Amino acid sequence: MTELATAAQPTAIEETPSLATPSSIDKPSSVERKSAMRQAMLEGPIVPTLLKLALPTLTVLLAQTAVNIVEAFYVGFLGTQALAGIALVFPVFMLMMTMSGGGLGSGVASAVARAVGRGQKDDADALVLHAIVLAVVVGAVFTVGVIWAGPAMYHLLGGRSGALAAALTYSDNLFAASIAVWVVNLLAAAMRGSGNVKVPATVTLIGALVMIPASPALIFGFGPIPRMGIAGAGFAFAIYYGFAMLALLAYMATGRSGLKLKWAPLERRLFADILKVGLPTALNTIQTNLTVILLTGAAGLFGTSALAAYGIASRFDYVMTPILFGLSSAVLTMVGVNIGAGHVARARQITWVSTLVGVGITETIGLIVAIFPSLWLHLFSHDPSVVGPAATYLHVVAPAYGFLAVGFVISFAAQGASHVLWPFLGVTARMVVAAGLGWIAVKFFGVGMFGLAAIVAGSLAIYALICSVVMTSRTVWRR
Repeated sequence: MTELATAAQPTAIEETPSLATPSSIDKPSSVERKSAMRQAMLEGPIVPTLLKLALPTLTVLLAQTAVNIVEAFYVGFLGTQALAGIALVFPVFMLMMTMSGGGLGSGVASAVARAVGRGQKDDADALVLHAIVLAVVVGAVFTVGVIWAGPAMYHLLGGRSGALAAALTYSDNLFAASIAVWVVNLLAAAMRGSGNVKVPATVTLIGALVMIPASPALIFGFGPIPRMGIAGAGFAFAIYYGFAMLALLAYMATGRSGLKLKWAPLERRLFADILKVGLPTALNTIQTNLTVILLTGAAGLFGTSALAAYGIASRFDYVMTPILFGLSSAVLTMVGVNIGAGHVARARQITWVSTLVGVGITETIGLIVAIFPSLWLHLFSHDPSVVGPAATYLHVVAPAYGFLAVGFVISFAAQGASHVLWPFLGVTARMVVAAGLGWIAVKFFGVGMFGLAAIVAGSLAIYALICSVVMTSRTVWRR
Protein backbone atom coordinates (compact mmCIF):
# COMPACT_ATOMS: atom_id res chain seq x y z
CA MET A 1 0.00 0.00 0.00
CA THR A 2 2.84 2.39 0.78
CA GLU A 3 4.31 1.90 -2.67
CA LEU A 4 0.94 2.55 -4.33
CA ALA A 5 0.40 5.66 -2.25
CA THR A 6 3.82 6.93 -3.11
CA ALA A 7 3.34 6.30 -6.79
CA ALA A 8 0.02 8.14 -6.70
CA GLN A 9 1.53 11.28 -5.27
CA PRO A 10 2.54 14.05 -7.68
CA THR A 11 6.19 14.86 -8.05
CA ALA A 12 7.75 17.46 -5.79
CA ILE A 13 7.68 20.26 -8.34
CA GLU A 14 5.29 19.88 -11.24
CA GLU A 15 5.77 21.83 -14.43
CA THR A 16 4.06 21.77 -17.81
CA PRO A 17 6.48 19.89 -20.05
CA SER A 18 7.53 21.70 -23.18
CA LEU A 19 7.57 20.14 -26.63
CA ALA A 20 10.70 18.08 -27.22
CA THR A 21 13.36 19.52 -29.44
CA PRO A 22 16.25 17.66 -31.07
CA SER A 23 18.64 19.07 -28.47
CA SER A 24 16.47 17.99 -25.55
CA ILE A 25 15.36 14.50 -26.59
CA ASP A 26 18.33 12.78 -24.92
CA LYS A 27 18.49 15.11 -21.92
CA PRO A 28 16.33 14.52 -18.83
CA SER A 29 13.91 17.38 -18.26
CA SER A 30 13.78 19.43 -15.07
CA VAL A 31 10.65 17.53 -14.01
CA GLU A 32 12.34 14.18 -14.65
CA ARG A 33 15.41 15.16 -12.65
CA LYS A 34 13.34 16.29 -9.69
CA SER A 35 11.19 13.17 -9.85
CA ALA A 36 14.30 10.97 -10.00
CA MET A 37 15.80 12.67 -6.94
CA ARG A 38 12.56 12.28 -5.00
CA GLN A 39 12.40 8.60 -5.88
CA ALA A 40 16.03 8.15 -4.88
CA MET A 41 15.27 9.67 -1.48
CA LEU A 42 12.26 7.40 -1.07
CA GLU A 43 13.62 4.15 -2.48
CA GLY A 44 17.29 4.42 -3.54
CA PRO A 45 20.40 3.21 -1.70
CA ILE A 46 20.90 5.39 1.37
CA VAL A 47 24.62 6.19 1.37
CA PRO A 48 24.97 7.14 -2.34
CA THR A 49 21.84 9.30 -2.15
CA LEU A 50 23.04 10.87 1.09
CA LEU A 51 26.43 11.71 -0.41
CA LYS A 52 24.87 13.07 -3.60
CA LEU A 53 22.84 15.51 -1.52
CA ALA A 54 25.53 16.25 1.04
CA LEU A 55 28.69 16.70 -1.03
CA PRO A 56 27.78 19.98 -2.80
CA THR A 57 26.73 21.59 0.49
CA LEU A 58 29.72 20.13 2.30
CA THR A 59 32.15 21.37 -0.35
CA VAL A 60 30.78 24.87 -0.17
CA LEU A 61 30.65 25.04 3.60
CA LEU A 62 34.24 23.89 3.75
CA ALA A 63 35.06 26.67 1.29
CA GLN A 64 33.31 29.13 3.61
CA THR A 65 35.28 27.76 6.53
CA ALA A 66 38.47 28.16 4.50
CA VAL A 67 37.55 31.82 4.02
CA ASN A 68 37.18 32.24 7.80
CA ILE A 69 40.50 30.48 8.38
CA VAL A 70 42.31 32.54 5.77
CA GLU A 71 40.78 35.70 7.18
CA ALA A 72 42.03 34.84 10.68
CA PHE A 73 45.41 34.05 9.14
CA TYR A 74 45.62 37.51 7.58
CA VAL A 75 44.35 39.24 10.74
CA GLY A 76 47.09 37.44 12.65
CA PHE A 77 49.59 39.69 10.86
CA LEU A 78 47.92 42.66 12.56
CA GLY A 79 49.01 41.35 15.98
CA THR A 80 47.69 39.51 19.03
CA GLN A 81 45.24 42.30 19.92
CA ALA A 82 43.54 42.01 16.54
CA LEU A 83 43.48 38.20 16.80
CA ALA A 84 41.89 38.47 20.25
CA GLY A 85 39.39 40.96 18.82
CA ILE A 86 38.07 38.59 16.16
CA ALA A 87 38.02 35.82 18.80
CA LEU A 88 35.51 37.95 20.72
CA VAL A 89 33.33 38.50 17.64
CA PHE A 90 33.57 34.99 16.17
CA PRO A 91 31.03 33.23 18.45
CA VAL A 92 28.48 36.01 17.87
CA PHE A 93 29.08 35.79 14.13
CA MET A 94 28.65 32.00 14.26
CA LEU A 95 25.43 32.50 16.21
CA MET A 96 24.02 34.40 13.24
CA MET A 97 25.33 31.88 10.72
CA THR A 98 24.06 28.82 12.58
CA MET A 99 20.71 30.42 13.41
CA SER A 100 20.13 31.32 9.76
CA GLY A 101 21.59 28.16 8.25
CA GLY A 102 20.70 25.54 10.84
CA GLY A 103 18.16 27.25 13.11
CA LEU A 104 15.33 28.93 11.24
CA GLY A 105 17.01 27.56 8.11
CA SER A 106 16.25 24.05 9.34
CA GLY A 107 12.65 25.10 9.88
CA VAL A 108 12.45 26.32 6.29
CA ALA A 109 14.15 23.21 4.89
CA SER A 110 11.96 20.88 6.97
CA ALA A 111 8.73 22.63 5.93
CA VAL A 112 9.72 22.58 2.24
CA ALA A 113 10.85 18.93 2.39
CA ARG A 114 7.57 17.81 3.95
CA ALA A 115 5.59 19.82 1.38
CA VAL A 116 7.65 18.16 -1.36
CA GLY A 117 7.02 14.73 0.16
CA ARG A 118 3.28 15.41 0.14
CA GLY A 119 3.44 16.79 -3.42
CA GLN A 120 2.10 20.24 -2.41
CA LYS A 121 3.74 22.53 -4.98
CA ASP A 122 1.86 25.71 -4.08
CA ASP A 123 2.84 25.43 -0.42
CA ALA A 124 6.47 24.73 -1.31
CA ASP A 125 6.57 27.89 -3.48
CA ALA A 126 4.77 30.03 -0.91
CA LEU A 127 7.23 28.99 1.79
CA VAL A 128 9.98 30.82 -0.14
CA LEU A 129 8.29 34.20 0.30
CA HIS A 130 7.56 33.45 3.96
CA ALA A 131 11.23 32.62 4.47
CA ILE A 132 12.30 35.97 2.97
CA VAL A 133 9.95 37.89 5.27
CA LEU A 134 11.44 36.12 8.28
CA ALA A 135 14.96 36.81 6.99
CA VAL A 136 14.40 40.56 6.69
CA VAL A 137 12.87 40.84 10.17
CA VAL A 138 15.45 38.75 12.03
CA GLY A 139 18.37 40.16 10.02
CA ALA A 140 17.40 43.70 10.99
CA VAL A 141 17.22 42.67 14.64
CA PHE A 142 20.78 41.30 14.41
CA THR A 143 22.17 44.46 12.81
CA VAL A 144 20.61 46.84 15.33
CA GLY A 145 21.12 44.58 18.34
CA VAL A 146 24.81 43.77 17.79
CA ILE A 147 25.85 47.32 16.89
CA TRP A 148 23.97 48.71 19.89
CA ALA A 149 25.00 46.06 22.44
CA GLY A 150 28.46 45.31 21.03
CA PRO A 151 30.58 47.52 23.33
CA ALA A 152 29.06 46.14 26.53
CA MET A 153 28.96 42.55 25.24
CA TYR A 154 32.57 42.37 24.08
CA HIS A 155 33.77 44.13 27.23
CA LEU A 156 31.89 41.57 29.33
CA LEU A 157 33.63 38.78 27.41
CA GLY A 158 37.04 40.13 28.39
CA GLY A 159 37.77 42.63 25.61
CA ARG A 160 40.00 45.46 26.76
CA SER A 161 41.80 48.38 25.09
CA GLY A 162 43.19 47.30 21.69
CA ALA A 163 41.34 43.96 21.61
CA LEU A 164 38.01 45.66 22.34
CA ALA A 165 38.60 48.37 19.72
CA ALA A 166 39.46 45.73 17.10
CA ALA A 167 36.37 43.70 18.00
CA LEU A 168 34.04 46.69 17.61
CA THR A 169 35.51 47.78 14.28
CA TYR A 170 35.31 44.27 12.84
CA SER A 171 31.83 43.62 14.27
CA ASP A 172 30.21 46.81 12.96
CA ASN A 173 31.31 46.09 9.39
CA LEU A 174 30.40 42.41 9.63
CA PHE A 175 26.88 42.78 11.01
CA ALA A 176 25.95 45.60 8.64
CA ALA A 177 25.20 42.77 6.19
CA SER A 178 22.94 40.76 8.52
CA ILE A 179 19.79 41.00 6.36
CA ALA A 180 21.70 39.82 3.29
CA VAL A 181 23.13 36.89 5.27
CA TRP A 182 19.69 35.81 6.46
CA VAL A 183 18.10 36.07 3.01
CA VAL A 184 20.89 34.05 1.39
CA ASN A 185 20.89 31.33 4.05
CA LEU A 186 17.10 30.91 4.20
CA LEU A 187 16.81 30.77 0.41
CA ALA A 188 19.58 28.17 0.35
CA ALA A 189 17.72 26.21 3.05
CA ALA A 190 14.52 26.26 0.98
CA MET A 191 16.37 24.89 -2.04
CA ARG A 192 18.04 22.19 0.04
CA GLY A 193 14.64 21.16 1.34
CA SER A 194 13.46 20.63 -2.23
CA GLY A 195 16.56 18.57 -3.05
CA ASN A 196 18.34 21.33 -5.02
CA VAL A 197 21.78 21.55 -3.44
CA LYS A 198 23.92 22.55 -6.42
CA VAL A 199 22.79 26.15 -6.96
CA PRO A 200 23.25 27.46 -3.40
CA ALA A 201 26.52 25.54 -3.31
CA THR A 202 27.72 27.18 -6.52
CA VAL A 203 26.84 30.70 -5.36
CA THR A 204 28.63 30.21 -2.06
CA LEU A 205 31.66 28.63 -3.71
CA ILE A 206 32.04 31.53 -6.13
CA GLY A 207 31.79 33.91 -3.20
CA ALA A 208 34.48 32.03 -1.31
CA LEU A 209 36.80 32.19 -4.32
CA VAL A 210 36.25 35.96 -4.51
CA MET A 211 36.60 36.52 -0.75
CA ILE A 212 39.98 34.83 -0.36
CA PRO A 213 41.84 37.48 -2.43
CA ALA A 214 39.43 40.34 -1.63
CA SER A 215 39.84 40.12 2.14
CA PRO A 216 43.62 40.72 2.24
CA ALA A 217 43.29 43.41 -0.42
CA LEU A 218 40.92 45.33 1.85
CA ILE A 219 42.85 44.55 5.04
CA PHE A 220 46.31 45.57 3.78
CA GLY A 221 45.41 47.68 0.75
CA PHE A 222 46.18 46.96 -2.88
CA GLY A 223 46.65 49.47 -5.69
CA PRO A 224 43.81 52.00 -5.46
CA ILE A 225 42.21 50.07 -2.56
CA PRO A 226 43.11 51.81 0.74
CA ARG A 227 44.39 49.88 3.75
CA MET A 228 41.37 49.31 6.01
CA GLY A 229 42.94 47.05 8.63
CA ILE A 230 40.60 44.77 10.51
CA ALA A 231 37.60 46.72 9.18
CA GLY A 232 38.44 45.41 5.71
CA ALA A 233 37.84 41.81 6.81
CA GLY A 234 34.28 42.61 7.85
CA PHE A 235 33.65 44.82 4.82
CA ALA A 236 34.68 42.06 2.36
CA PHE A 237 32.15 39.75 3.98
CA ALA A 238 29.38 42.36 3.69
CA ILE A 239 30.10 42.95 -0.01
CA TYR A 240 29.98 39.24 -0.84
CA TYR A 241 26.65 38.59 0.88
CA GLY A 242 25.07 41.63 -0.74
CA PHE A 243 25.85 40.32 -4.23
CA ALA A 244 24.94 36.73 -3.28
CA MET A 245 21.52 37.88 -2.07
CA LEU A 246 20.75 39.65 -5.36
CA ALA A 247 21.90 36.63 -7.38
CA LEU A 248 19.74 34.15 -5.46
CA LEU A 249 16.65 36.38 -5.49
CA ALA A 250 16.93 36.75 -9.28
CA TYR A 251 17.43 33.01 -9.72
CA MET A 252 14.52 32.03 -7.48
CA ALA A 253 12.22 34.38 -9.40
CA THR A 254 12.81 32.37 -12.59
CA GLY A 255 11.49 29.15 -11.05
CA ARG A 256 14.43 27.13 -12.39
CA SER A 257 15.46 26.14 -8.88
CA GLY A 258 12.40 23.89 -8.55
CA LEU A 259 10.84 26.50 -6.27
CA LYS A 260 9.49 29.81 -7.58
CA LEU A 261 9.65 33.11 -5.76
CA LYS A 262 6.35 34.84 -6.42
CA TRP A 263 3.78 36.83 -4.56
CA ALA A 264 1.45 34.79 -2.35
CA PRO A 265 -0.75 35.72 0.61
CA LEU A 266 1.13 35.47 3.89
CA GLU A 267 -0.46 32.67 5.89
CA ARG A 268 -0.19 31.95 9.58
CA ARG A 269 -0.14 28.19 8.98
CA LEU A 270 2.97 28.43 6.76
CA PHE A 271 4.82 30.61 9.25
CA ALA A 272 3.78 28.09 11.91
CA ASP A 273 5.06 25.20 9.78
CA ILE A 274 8.48 26.88 9.59
CA LEU A 275 8.60 28.06 13.19
CA LYS A 276 7.46 24.85 14.89
CA VAL A 277 10.83 23.40 13.87
CA GLY A 278 12.73 26.65 13.35
CA LEU A 279 12.16 28.29 16.74
CA PRO A 280 13.26 25.36 18.95
CA THR A 281 16.17 24.73 16.59
CA ALA A 282 17.10 28.42 16.68
CA LEU A 283 17.07 28.20 20.47
CA ASN A 284 19.43 25.24 20.12
CA THR A 285 21.85 27.32 18.05
CA ILE A 286 21.56 30.20 20.53
CA GLN A 287 22.46 27.85 23.35
CA THR A 288 25.31 26.29 21.38
CA ASN A 289 26.84 29.65 20.56
CA LEU A 290 26.08 31.05 24.00
CA THR A 291 28.13 28.14 25.29
CA VAL A 292 31.07 29.25 23.14
CA ILE A 293 30.54 32.89 24.12
CA LEU A 294 30.60 32.04 27.83
CA LEU A 295 33.60 29.78 27.38
CA THR A 296 35.32 32.64 25.56
CA GLY A 297 34.62 34.80 28.58
CA ALA A 298 35.99 32.10 30.89
CA ALA A 299 39.15 31.83 28.79
CA GLY A 300 39.42 35.62 28.93
CA LEU A 301 39.95 35.31 32.68
CA PHE A 302 43.34 33.75 31.90
CA GLY A 303 44.47 36.87 29.99
CA THR A 304 44.76 38.09 26.39
CA SER A 305 47.12 35.31 25.24
CA ALA A 306 44.84 32.60 26.60
CA LEU A 307 41.85 34.32 25.00
CA ALA A 308 43.62 34.22 21.64
CA ALA A 309 44.57 30.57 22.33
CA TYR A 310 40.98 29.55 23.01
CA GLY A 311 39.85 31.51 19.97
CA ILE A 312 42.08 29.66 17.50
CA ALA A 313 41.62 26.25 19.16
CA SER A 314 37.82 26.46 19.42
CA ARG A 315 37.72 27.70 15.83
CA PHE A 316 38.60 24.13 14.87
CA ASP A 317 35.47 22.98 16.71
CA TYR A 318 33.62 25.06 14.15
CA VAL A 319 35.41 23.28 11.31
CA MET A 320 33.31 20.27 12.34
CA THR A 321 30.16 22.34 11.88
CA PRO A 322 30.25 22.60 8.05
CA ILE A 323 31.16 18.92 7.77
CA LEU A 324 28.27 17.87 10.00
CA PHE A 325 25.91 20.49 8.59
CA GLY A 326 26.55 19.37 5.02
CA LEU A 327 25.82 15.78 5.99
CA SER A 328 22.95 16.56 8.34
CA SER A 329 21.13 18.94 5.98
CA ALA A 330 20.94 16.02 3.54
CA VAL A 331 19.65 13.82 6.37
CA LEU A 332 16.99 16.42 7.20
CA THR A 333 15.81 16.52 3.58
CA MET A 334 15.75 12.72 3.18
CA VAL A 335 13.98 12.18 6.49
CA GLY A 336 11.50 15.00 5.83
CA VAL A 337 10.58 13.69 2.38
CA ASN A 338 10.16 10.14 3.69
CA ILE A 339 8.10 11.28 6.68
CA GLY A 340 5.91 13.36 4.33
CA ALA A 341 5.43 10.29 2.13
CA GLY A 342 4.71 8.01 5.11
CA HIS A 343 7.95 5.97 4.87
CA VAL A 344 8.73 6.11 8.58
CA ALA A 345 10.87 2.97 8.87
CA ARG A 346 13.11 4.15 6.03
CA ALA A 347 13.44 7.61 7.64
CA ARG A 348 14.70 5.96 10.82
CA GLN A 349 17.11 3.74 8.89
CA ILE A 350 18.50 6.80 7.11
CA THR A 351 19.21 8.35 10.51
CA TRP A 352 21.12 5.33 11.82
CA VAL A 353 23.27 5.02 8.71
CA SER A 354 24.00 8.74 8.53
CA THR A 355 25.00 8.87 12.19
CA LEU A 356 27.61 6.17 11.62
CA VAL A 357 28.96 8.06 8.61
CA GLY A 358 29.19 11.27 10.63
CA VAL A 359 30.99 9.63 13.53
CA GLY A 360 33.50 7.98 11.21
CA ILE A 361 34.40 11.27 9.52
CA THR A 362 34.62 13.53 12.57
CA GLU A 363 36.38 11.05 14.84
CA THR A 364 39.08 10.46 12.25
CA ILE A 365 39.68 14.21 11.89
CA GLY A 366 39.55 14.73 15.65
CA LEU A 367 42.20 12.11 16.38
CA ILE A 368 44.56 13.53 13.76
CA VAL A 369 44.28 17.05 15.19
CA ALA A 370 44.60 15.80 18.78
CA ILE A 371 47.87 14.07 17.90
CA PHE A 372 49.23 16.85 15.67
CA PRO A 373 47.67 20.12 16.91
CA SER A 374 50.45 22.25 15.42
CA LEU A 375 49.09 21.46 11.94
CA TRP A 376 46.22 23.79 12.83
CA LEU A 377 47.64 26.16 15.41
CA HIS A 378 50.70 27.26 13.45
CA LEU A 379 48.41 28.67 10.79
CA PHE A 380 47.62 31.47 13.22
CA SER A 381 50.42 31.87 15.72
CA HIS A 382 53.86 30.64 16.78
CA ASP A 383 53.75 32.45 20.12
CA PRO A 384 54.34 29.78 22.84
CA SER A 385 51.99 31.59 25.23
CA VAL A 386 49.22 31.12 22.65
CA VAL A 387 50.10 27.77 21.09
CA GLY A 388 50.67 25.96 24.41
CA PRO A 389 47.19 26.31 25.95
CA ALA A 390 45.56 25.95 22.51
CA ALA A 391 47.29 22.59 22.01
CA THR A 392 46.12 21.47 25.46
CA TYR A 393 42.53 22.24 24.46
CA LEU A 394 42.75 20.24 21.21
CA HIS A 395 44.46 17.27 22.93
CA VAL A 396 41.39 16.89 25.14
CA VAL A 397 38.40 18.06 23.06
CA ALA A 398 39.21 16.86 19.53
CA PRO A 399 38.91 13.12 20.36
CA ALA A 400 35.33 13.82 21.53
CA TYR A 401 34.16 15.04 18.11
CA GLY A 402 32.43 11.69 17.51
CA PHE A 403 29.96 12.58 20.30
CA LEU A 404 29.30 15.89 18.55
CA ALA A 405 28.48 13.98 15.35
CA VAL A 406 25.98 11.70 17.10
CA GLY A 407 24.06 14.62 18.57
CA PHE A 408 24.26 16.75 15.42
CA VAL A 409 23.03 14.16 12.90
CA ILE A 410 20.23 12.84 15.10
CA SER A 411 19.10 16.41 15.84
CA PHE A 412 18.71 17.18 12.14
CA ALA A 413 16.87 13.91 11.55
CA ALA A 414 14.44 14.85 14.32
CA GLN A 415 13.96 18.26 12.69
CA GLY A 416 13.07 16.54 9.42
CA ALA A 417 10.48 14.51 11.33
CA SER A 418 9.20 17.75 12.94
CA HIS A 419 10.14 16.71 16.49
CA VAL A 420 12.75 18.75 18.35
CA LEU A 421 12.27 18.11 22.09
CA TRP A 422 15.20 15.77 22.74
CA PRO A 423 17.71 17.77 20.66
CA PHE A 424 16.65 20.87 22.59
CA LEU A 425 17.21 19.12 25.92
CA GLY A 426 20.56 17.81 24.68
CA VAL A 427 21.81 21.25 23.70
CA THR A 428 20.54 22.69 27.00
CA ALA A 429 22.44 20.07 28.99
CA ARG A 430 25.58 20.73 26.94
CA MET A 431 25.37 24.46 27.68
CA VAL A 432 24.81 23.95 31.40
CA VAL A 433 27.76 21.57 31.70
CA ALA A 434 30.24 23.32 29.39
CA ALA A 435 29.46 26.98 30.02
CA GLY A 436 28.03 26.78 33.54
CA LEU A 437 30.45 24.34 35.11
CA GLY A 438 33.30 25.64 32.96
CA TRP A 439 32.85 29.22 34.13
CA ILE A 440 32.50 28.16 37.77
CA ALA A 441 35.57 25.92 37.54
CA VAL A 442 37.73 28.72 36.15
CA LYS A 443 36.30 31.59 38.21
CA PHE A 444 36.11 29.95 41.62
CA PHE A 445 38.41 26.93 41.52
CA GLY A 446 41.18 28.24 39.28
CA VAL A 447 41.31 25.29 36.86
CA GLY A 448 43.54 25.78 33.84
CA MET A 449 42.93 25.13 30.16
CA PHE A 450 43.13 21.35 30.67
CA GLY A 451 40.29 21.38 33.18
CA LEU A 452 38.17 23.65 31.02
CA ALA A 453 38.74 21.42 27.99
CA ALA A 454 37.81 18.28 29.97
CA ILE A 455 34.50 19.87 30.93
CA VAL A 456 33.83 20.76 27.28
CA ALA A 457 34.56 17.16 26.18
CA GLY A 458 32.25 15.80 28.88
CA SER A 459 29.46 18.12 27.72
CA LEU A 460 29.69 16.64 24.19
CA ALA A 461 29.21 13.13 25.58
CA ILE A 462 26.13 14.21 27.53
CA TYR A 463 24.75 15.96 24.43
CA ALA A 464 25.10 12.77 22.36
CA LEU A 465 23.49 10.61 25.04
CA ILE A 466 20.39 12.78 25.37
CA CYS A 467 19.91 13.23 21.60
CA SER A 468 20.15 9.45 21.16
CA VAL A 469 16.83 9.10 22.98
CA VAL A 470 15.27 10.25 19.67
CA MET A 471 16.08 6.87 18.13
CA THR A 472 13.91 5.01 20.66
CA SER A 473 11.03 7.51 20.68
CA ARG A 474 7.73 6.24 19.34
CA THR A 475 6.50 9.82 19.12
CA VAL A 476 9.14 10.74 16.53
CA TRP A 477 8.93 7.61 14.38
CA ARG A 478 5.24 7.39 13.65
CA ARG A 479 3.18 7.95 10.54
